[in-house]
Amino acid sequence: MVTEYIHNSHGDVIVGRLLHSHSMDGKGSWPPGSGWPNLKLVSMHVDQKHPRDTSERLSQEHGFLLAGSIEQALTLGGKTLAVDGVLLIGEHGKYPLSDTGQIMYPRRRFFEETAAVFRKSGRSVPVFTDKHLAWNWSDAKWMYDTARELGVPLMAGSSVPGGWRHPAVEMKQGAPATEAVGLSYGPLEGYGFHGLEALQAISERRRGGESGVAAVQLVQGPEVWEELRRGRFSREVFQAAVDARENKKRFKKTFEEQVRTPAGFFIEHCDGFKSVLIHDPKDGHNEWIVAWEEQGRKDRPATAFWTQEERPLGHFGFLVQGIEQMIFTGKPTWPVERTLLTTGILAAAFQSRQQGGRQLDTPHLAAIRYQPTFTWKAPVEPMKGRPLPGM
Repeated sequence: MVTEYIHNSHGDVIVGRLLHSHSMDGKGSWPPGSGWPNLKLVSMHVDQKHPRDTSERLSQEHGFLLAGSIEQALTLGGKTLAVDGVLLIGEHGKYPLSDTGQIMYPRRRFFEETAAVFRKSGRSVPVFTDKHLAWNWSDAKWMYDTARELGVPLMAGSSVPGGWRHPAVEMKQGAPATEAVGLSYGPLEGYGFHGLEALQAISERRRGGESGVAAVQLVQGPEVWEELRRGRFSREVFQAAVDARENKKRFKKTFEEQVRTPAGFFIEHCDGFKSVLIHDPKDGHNEWIVAWEEQGRKDRPATAFWTQEERPLGHFGFLVQGIEQMIFTGKPTWPVERTLLTTGILAAAFQSRQQGGRQLDTPHLAAIRYQPTFTWKAPVEPMKGRPLPGM
């Protein structure tokens, strides 16, 4: 189920791998030996048809059902569930903004109509939903609770945590970490979510696992650097993140001088761990980076989460591999609680912005405690992009 299907949309770079192989060129040459995902696309529902929509042509070429409704897509036009897994991709398209300024993608509606077919059929299958679960907390929590009620293996999230890291480092599970600082860029909601997921993918591995989040605040503008000078977050950890940039030549000034309009996501965890995401919306920074500090460790590890910004956009290939594993095993490859928490943090941050940057207590997020179930391993090197013929 996709909101929109055009070239290089999320629908294309995720679902398209079932049609064109992981290499997106029809040759299945990357990663070596991976070929196509062991999944067959049998139906698709497109919520909004773009003038450059490619779903109709692909339906004719590959023989999948282009369904007029979510129910028809899931039942293949019959009376009961007829698929083994569901992908919900609520990204792209023209949808209204909420009062907090977030795009109201129909992610809950997609899941709600899917769950209705599960109820009617008396059985459920694994579901993946792209990026954050919903634009608001109540919808996200409803989706999570409904999945648990129906026994739905549910997974969600960003393509960034599973991709490449430079250098190729991971926090050791159970490490006595005390603080993490992330750097991010681009649209505050859409790309800020990627930064939060990268930050959380590292932070959840600390000693004790994730303890929940007690408070969230979104600070914008020069006040972010005032918080740094006041010691609200570690200059040493922040500098480690800055030093991990691969595109240092983009800046002729220091990071603080160059990034004049930052947004700071300040996150207070229930166990005393602190994390902050410094987001640059327009001043030249263009990488996702996380650095952290551990008790008793003199160095401060940092890594840049590298994404392939040309076709075949290989980081989405690792996302699809994780989805495939869940559909075949019935167990999420990484915990949906990570995305439930980052969804809640993002929603609280936008509420904080709406209220003039006030820090908000988040007792609903304090209850989200979980252990990491995914250990990152360095992927193979990316293949050189080759456009799909006729695209």
